Amino acid sequence: MPHIIIEHSANLSAAHDIQSLVDAVHEAALDNGLPQLDALRTRAAERTHYRIADGDPTHAFVAVTARIGPGRTDEEIQRFLNCLIDTVDAELAPVSDRHAVALSAEIQFIDPEVRINRNHVRSRMQRGAS
Repeated sequence: MPHIIIEHSANLSAAHDIQSLVDAVHEAALDNGLPQLDALRTRAAERTHYRIADGDPTHAFVAVTARIGPGRTDEEIQRFLNCLIDTVDAELAPVSDRHAVALSAEIQFIDPEVRINRNHVRSRMQRGAS
């Protein structure tokens, strides 16, 4: 872990390459040092039904949720959150003239007592298979 979920309004898909956003957030998370490569999962979920503020169709949103396990300091968590939101902000700067984007980032903690994880990616990477 972490698992990073990037929810976004559908109008951003026409204005920006969402895979580029996913890649930028994934790389920034790795550069931050909090996650291990073999445990990091980053994905986007487009939301087609939404309303933002006064309903102006040029308004957009991105909500980043990072689900992480316990054991990080408050400083590490805050640095990670800032890294995520700063990356999204920079990545979406080119569309800011067309869209006012509401950004948010939050951490959700995964309770290991109520979670099962079978990471076959990790075992394949450790074997050196492609």
